[in-house]
Amino acid sequence: MTLFLNCQTLSKAYGSRQLFKNLSFSIFSGEKIGLIGPNGSGKSTLLKMLVGRETADTGIIAPKRGLKIGYVPQTCEFPDEKPETLLIKELNDQENGELIVQTILSKLGFTGEETSAKKLSGGWKKRLSVARELIFSPDVLLLDEPTNHLDLEGILWLEKFLQREVPSYLVVSHDRYFLQKMVNRVIEINPVYPNGLFSINGAYSTFLEKKEEFILGQIQTERSLASKARREQEWLRQSPKARTVKAQSRVDDAHEILGELSLIHQRNQDKKANIAFSATERETQKLLVAKNLSKELDGRTLFNHLDVFLSPGTRIGLMGPNGSGKTTLLRMLAGEIDPNQGTIKKAEGLKTVYFDQHRLQLSDDMTLRQALSPNSDFVNFRGQMIHVNGWCKRFLFSPDILDMSISKLSGGERARITIAHLMLQPADLLLLDEPTNDLDIPTLETLEESLLQFPGAIVLITHDRCMMDRICTSLITLGTTEEKKEVHPTITPKPKEKGPSKAKLSYNEKKEYEGLEDKIQKLEEEIRQLNQKLDDPEISQYADKLQTLCNEIGLAETRIEQLYLRWEELENKLNT
Repeated sequence: MTLFLNCQTLSKAYGSRQLFKNLSFSIFSGEKIGLIGPNGSGKSTLLKMLVGRETADTGIIAPKRGLKIGYVPQTCEFPDEKPETLLIKELNDQENGELIVQTILSKLGFTGEETSAKKLSGGWKKRLSVARELIFSPDVLLLDEPTNHLDLEGILWLEKFLQREVPSYLVVSHDRYFLQKMVNRVIEINPVYPNGLFSINGAYSTFLEKKEEFILGQIQTERSLASKARREQEWLRQSPKARTVKAQSRVDDAHEILGELSLIHQRNQDKKANIAFSATERETQKLLVAKNLSKELDGRTLFNHLDVFLSPGTRIGLMGPNGSGKTTLLRMLAGEIDPNQGTIKKAEGLKTVYFDQHRLQLSDDMTLRQALSPNSDFVNFRGQMIHVNGWCKRFLFSPDILDMSISKLSGGERARITIAHLMLQPADLLLLDEPTNDLDIPTLETLEESLLQFPGAIVLITHDRCMMDRICTSLITLGTTEEKKEVHPTITPKPKEKGPSKAKLSYNEKKEYEGLEDKIQKLEEEIRQLNQKLDDPEISQYADKLQTLCNEIGLAETRIEQLYLRWEELENKLNT
């Protein structure tokens, strides 16, 4: 492996807010690095430093001579020009520039018929942003949250493309499935580690194992130091006559032990956002009943003949490509828009909390104090008045930065502010549209725990496959049939995790159990064949064909997951 980049003792702060301190690491050729860490730990800033868009307060970044680094930011905006024209200008009349641009755009699924980069969807802007870097043949590509706002098909496409076309990259991501599949090294920036970061070669699951071992070892070290500290404190409390001048070295050692104990105790503090949605806990079983829902938009049918029944404990995941009507359906259930056909009946006094993917509109000149508690220095949470100093700590903000402008907060920190507002509203029904964007992994896990404990109903849109698998008990899949220009929603039940049933398999269950293995094998073969088609130029060069293929892969993977869950359920029942 060739050393691409060496970083030594990098530090960065904004005013009194220290992002990171004394980070040291290297990047080598062939590495596919996942960079993770809590919101606000400086991951995006670090990427900007590596490409020269930010400067370090201290430390050295030493790249290999002639190293070319590509950088794909979180958000990508372009002028009103054809993508091809835009990229040719970027190359500044380089020889064979037009051929280079056409080749790269073709690999990324562009057809050449796109008239305006400005009018592209978020997912296609992300592709164009990748293309803008690849035309310069970078040695290593840096990507900041590339899966944000992508649908499942877009994420699958990105995974395939990176595996096929980009040999070395560093990606900031909180998508746990993406990390597991796409990286061979994980670096976490986190003050829980003595040097501010922890780096492990291997898959994300390997990193989690090694991290747990390290944290347990650090906790054990704290316990050992605490025992030593107690003995030394007792010795220090003795009268000066009991301690001679010759014992001065022991005094110094005792103070060193106490200082070390204080530092390791601070590192071992498990800091997670305290998320808990308020529920009304009403007893009615029919919270919302929707029948025969249909919706058209701009002459296109999004979905037809859709029934939805929501009761306490129902957790539905909405799946489908961008533009298939997931957000439209959520807004319909929230009462913001009406169906073209069908009825929606809600329980009397139904309380709904709607998390909009575009989030609460927060002015950049607003302070954190004003964002968290706009009306006074107290918030009313479940009938209890909580001072803003205590409220901000629930979401991992220090009271010291309450008067800081929120323009300096990361996307994940802003997302936590939105969740804080939602928690103040008692709800029977949570409608969540991409609540995971920008959230760090510990906050994602805390959010999942809160949703699992929420007694009401949940309808969830998320590109986070791990959250979808863990939270949802059933799925509604929306997808377009081009020939008929209509959508046929499918509802797939996901068995809840229950204790094994003591009843034996019925005749029908036994036949189902015996046929599951064949079904799974056929689906696995189908997925294998579909994945092979991704490399077919007749498909990869055409956006519509590629999107259709990715949609088929996503739906097949969902079906096979349901079969495995069903197999496990029947096997548990059989072996009881």
